[in-house]
Amino acid sequence: MVSGLILSGIEPVWVEPRWDAERKLAHPPSAEDFERAFESHPDARGAVVTSPTPYGGCAALRAIAEVCHRRTRPLIVDEAWGAHLPFHADLPSWAMDAGADICVTSIHKMGSGLEQGSVFHLQGDLVPPGLLGMRADLLGTTSPSVLIFAGLDGWRRQMALRGEELMGGALDLAAEVRSAIEEIDGLHVNDRGDFCGPGLSDDFDPLPGVIDLAGLGITGFQAADWLREHRHIDAHLVDHRRIGMQITHGDDRETTGQLLEALSDLVRAARDLPRAPRVEVPSPAGLRMEQVVLPRDAFFGPAEDAPVARAAGRIAAEMITPYPPGIPAVLPGERLTEPVLAYLRTGLAAGMHLPDPTDPELDTVRVVAEGAR
Repeated sequence: MVSGLILSGIEPVWVEPRWDAERKLAHPPSAEDFERAFESHPDARGAVVTSPTPYGGCAALRAIAEVCHRRTRPLIVDEAWGAHLPFHADLPSWAMDAGADICVTSIHKMGSGLEQGSVFHLQGDLVPPGLLGMRADLLGTTSPSVLIFAGLDGWRRQMALRGEELMGGALDLAAEVRSAIEEIDGLHVNDRGDFCGPGLSDDFDPLPGVIDLAGLGITGFQAADWLREHRHIDAHLVDHRRIGMQITHGDDRETTGQLLEALSDLVRAARDLPRAPRVEVPSPAGLRMEQVVLPRDAFFGPAEDAPVARAAGRIAAEMITPYPPGIPAVLPGERLTEPVLAYLRTGLAAGMHLPDPTDPELDTVRVVAEGAR
């Protein structure tokens, strides 16, 4: 989405997520948040929301769609983690059933597609199909992979015939795994009670098993590194205090048994791991930086590298994104602040992966050149 802002030159209006200050993570904005944003910016051309988040938090899509459609504006849903949602009644509503105009679904995440296998879903008359096709063709290859298309079609057929059965099995298995992890000392799996409620998410996908490690005194980075090195298990989500272990229709008791054994071994190993490096996670207010230049202008305009120790107050000319989960902490055109820079520096020292800054060591930050504005 940020790349789209850079390429198109659109002026973004940011709708603040709902912050869980205790757990230090973000949930999707509410319908009321979008209502206020449209009232403050009546010329806004549409809305985009991510649901589910990589943590499993889901937005009230039907209510958000109603806010948009009352103004004849389209709702676009980034449903990268929601390929499985249409196929079982116990899962949150998928975007099309909730009235979204477009949703983008990554079949390669929660489905059976190959990497890069993603699809647009389109309905209603607010976005002409021909127009969407033209826009997609700007970025699509002229040599598409038949393997990716075959994977998409194979997934479609599989779920049309057996979707409810497969998702029901995954839900039952996830419930077993969640209960088993809760029995392991020092581990807690975030559930609906943790993520849903006033000021939090509106719904919850139980398949992302987000495990809080605060009871072990180690970071998610340490845990993920240990599991990869010693048990050949990759976490799908890693942050300063959590790891995520995604359960899908491709899992069975053999794979989840390996996971539970590895987690038990991790708990024993945690006693001997080095003291967890401290990640300076800002307050919710400290994470928000002022957008002072259009993302396109900052990204493509004159820029220079500034020492990170003197970058506060400068205007970013690049994205800086902790990954996973792949949610940018810095956007082109934002005025950098010391709390965000300290978060990134301490996170990098603790094992955070930053794939997109021009200086991967973050000794410098690419900023708008002095006087360029």
